[in-house]
Amino acid sequence: MSFIRTNVADGVGEIILDRPKALNALDQSMIDEMHQTLLTWGDDDSIETVLVTSAHERAFCAGGDIRAIRQHALDGDAEAIETYFTAEYRLDQLVAEYPKPYVALIDGAAMGGGLGISVHGEIRVVTENALIAMPETAIGFFPDIGATYFLPRLPEGVGLWLGLTGARLRGADAVAVGLATHHVKAADLPALAGDIRAGVSLGEALRPRSAPVETDLPLRRIAEYFSDSDINALVGGLQGAVGDDWAQDMVGLLGNASPTSLWVTAALLEAGRTSSLAECLDRELRVGARVCATPDFAEGVRAVLVDKDRNPAFTPATIDAVDPAEVRRLVGD
Repeated sequence: MSFIRTNVADGVGEIILDRPKALNALDQSMIDEMHQTLLTWGDDDSIETVLVTSAHERAFCAGGDIRAIRQHALDGDAEAIETYFTAEYRLDQLVAEYPKPYVALIDGAAMGGGLGISVHGEIRVVTENALIAMPETAIGFFPDIGATYFLPRLPEGVGLWLGLTGARLRGADAVAVGLATHHVKAADLPALAGDIRAGVSLGEALRPRSAPVETDLPLRRIAEYFSDSDINALVGGLQGAVGDDWAQDMVGLLGNASPTSLWVTAALLEAGRTSSLAECLDRELRVGARVCATPDFAEGVRAVLVDKDRNPAFTPATIDAVDPAEVRRLVGD
């Protein structure tokens, strides 16, 4: 059974994600099919624009097939893990380099791998229902799919904040920080999609429907508290902000994450500042193979996605107990 549907008409090729029970999480077959479709359409002169949508309102794409990756890790199947991530990151690179306008319509959850097939594209349209996040540290992993490239390029502190805490952004917030390009009311999305499918120019279709962006993100606080990649110093700064409810909420979010993942994520985002997307994806592939073999990954996925008790027993359990040598082993080339 295919979880990808396609449609071609009036110069527009549409990829429709249709795996509702998994919130369109990308399994191996979806990644491979989407990659081949984009390659074919890239060489087809009759197709001028690519549109990526979801068949379901609840989610655009909730991420990669993490439960399957966990099972591969438990089975000791490193080859299957490498095959999956190699294919996924190859797809992300293709989206970033795509020679034609690439439009993602996000109305619902877009997390992890869902950002890989949208954020790297030219046009990312979100609605008030959009929910954007990179929640990997809570499952003992790290922001991948090229996030170690695009997160460090967001406004000061925002990338580290998102990558460490897994904080969720609404559509307007995503536009405000640069993860999305246009904000459209959910009620207007069907008409927008219809115009694009009919071959109306993207500017003409988007211009009258793009809503003004208002965000209440505490950007000054984010810049103040999330500018230090030393996790001990960062968390210490938040803990010391007595009376600042937002800072204490962030301490709580960080407390849900794997301490090792926090250090690994900070190191990768720092390295990503001066790396190309291709270099970041190559690094993520190497680090991902190592991290998937750690107990924290299996335990984190179990707690969040399998048993769903949200009570992982990460080892070590505190940030100050993380061995710097282990972080260097995981991140090092």
